[in-house]
Amino acid sequence: MPEICRFYGIVIRMYFRDHRPPHFHAEYGGYKATLRIEDLRVTDGRLPTRAERMVTEWAKQHRRELDEAWSRAERRESPGKIAPLE
Repeated sequence: MPEICRFYGIVIRMYFRDHRPPHFHAEYGGYKATLRIEDLRVTDGRLPTRAERMVTEWAKQHRRELDEAWSRAERRESPGKIAPLE
């Protein structure tokens, strides 16, 4: 699963040709969560509160890029990299 971003120990990934709805995976320590791009809700797993807030803030800053990365991954293309949380 390609890594699209890494910041503050958080790793963001996207699978190639993953199931809908569009989403990404976040890992921090031993925690893992899946978040929908549309509304940034956790749909599976969990993250510590502070890490989840940082992931949500990052995703708000880069929502358009996440949509584009999802489209590329659906076509089995590299989703590319997205800048870390500012």
